[in-house]
Amino acid sequence: MCRQLGAAGQRVRLWIDDATALDWMAPGARDGRVPGVTVHDWPRTQPDAPPPSLPPGNVLIEAFGCHVPDAWVAALLPPTAPDGRPTVWLNLEYLSAEPWVARSHGLPSPVLHGPLTGRTKWFFFPGFTPDTGGLLREADLTARQAAFDAPAWRAGITRHEGPWVSLFCYEPAALPRLVAQPALADALWLVAAGRSAAAWTALAPPLPAGARAQVLASVPQPAFDERLWACDLNLVRGEDSLVRALWAGQPFLWQLYPQDDGAHFDKLEAFLRWFDGPPDWHAWMRAWNGAPDAEPPPLTPQRLAAWCEAPQAARAQLLAQDDLLTRLIAFVQRRRGE
Repeated sequence: MCRQLGAAGQRVRLWIDDATALDWMAPGARDGRVPGVTVHDWPRTQPDAPPPSLPPGNVLIEAFGCHVPDAWVAALLPPTAPDGRPTVWLNLEYLSAEPWVARSHGLPSPVLHGPLTGRTKWFFFPGFTPDTGGLLREADLTARQAAFDAPAWRAGITRHEGPWVSLFCYEPAALPRLVAQPALADALWLVAAGRSAAAWTALAPPLPAGARAQVLASVPQPAFDERLWACDLNLVRGEDSLVRALWAGQPFLWQLYPQDDGAHFDKLEAFLRWFDGPPDWHAWMRAWNGAPDAEPPPLTPQRLAAWCEAPQAARAQLLAQDDLLTRLIAFVQRRRGE
């Protein structure tokens, strides 16, 4: 999002409490080589840290419910900008297909106590429908994807004739069952480094004779996209990689972040109601997330091939909508009276 805002001519400050992941995820970001974006250290563990001596901005975005101290909000986002228009304070929330998201998107959240009493924060919810905040999508995404040469990409990894599977996961208990499925008897498993590789080591059973596994290093976002474009089945986790799997348009299984109270199952069911996939794909999604009593049918080559239609339809539906950046800028302009 920061990169896209910078490319759109905005000046962006990204405050982050641990920027080391940017070194491989977005090379050059910490060195100021991403146009329009500067990266700043956020001393999250120091609640009394004074706000920085920087010119205030016109918009402040709190991503994923992080709390910016009142003194920082007052210093970095006064109620009125130098141009005389109101500033905008946003809470960029998590992604979900649950019905309350559309009802809550764009609602005000007035501050009722403390030094910021009278100020208003606005809810901005990403989503899959036109009445939400949409999904991140770069302007050149479809062109890059159309020009992508999957056989050449595969040749740069290894030679393998069976299906290719990318694995980016938490610790799915259904991994041994999936590895043993007939459709994947001769698969090449491309396992993401880090937590996914650790889960593979701990959970994966001995591979069938025709299958192989290879751990791939962490890569910048565009290279991860190419991995998803090149594979026949993408196993993704969390929210951002779900969006990238949707843009890839290939068969996928999504593992939600597991929550102790089981709230992720409600989130999963809401997504399944939106995503019009075949019943066996829904069953595998439930099993992949550890849903009680989930008993998916055998994943045969024919069933895997039939999974291709629904991701393509969902991708087309989402491409027909405005992306998150377009909706975000329009929302801010309305709030500022531009």
